[in-house]
Amino acid sequence: MSEQNRRPLPHDFHPAVPSFTVQSDDVTHGGVLKDDQVYGAGNRSPQLRWSGFPEGTKSFAVTCFDPDAPTGSGFWHWTLFDIPAHVTELPAGAGSEGFTGLPEGAVHARNDYGTRDFGGAAPPPGDGSHRYVFTVYAVDTDKLGPDAEASPAFVGFNLRFHTLGRAQLIGEYEAPAEG
Repeated sequence: MSEQNRRPLPHDFHPAVPSFTVQSDDVTHGGVLKDDQVYGAGNRSPQLRWSGFPEGTKSFAVTCFDPDAPTGSGFWHWTLFDIPAHVTELPAGAGSEGFTGLPEGAVHARNDYGTRDFGGAAPPPGDGSHRYVFTVYAVDTDKLGPDAEASPAFVGFNLRFHTLGRAQLIGEYEAPAEG
């Protein structure tokens, strides 16, 4: 996908909020995603840790969104919320099969694959490089409101009104050409 055809980032339409820091041992901002974060390879959620979030944070949410997906509405790869405020790191795999290290009380909404977990990068071959926006939201309430049956759009609607701060990492991935 050429630079001029890239779609807006998901937060371009949300109210401005303070930013804080998110880091990962698995995703480098602006770098290429590792095979672990690719659907047809490892399909494993990345390790994430965050700091410097606003005072008054009562919980966190984590999402992964591909704004460059050829859908007209992007593609939600991960929607996790109601992460307790004392949790400031998710180990690799917390959002994947087995959910090792997933904090008690955290809720996975379904992603656009239709599952309640992390679904890795899988852009169509020949569609160019896609961006994968990993966002951590500092939330002003213990429980966001939706349940595991909610769509990512509904979770995003609730986050719009309860986000105190936001941190993001963007990795990229391009599917190898077929043949």
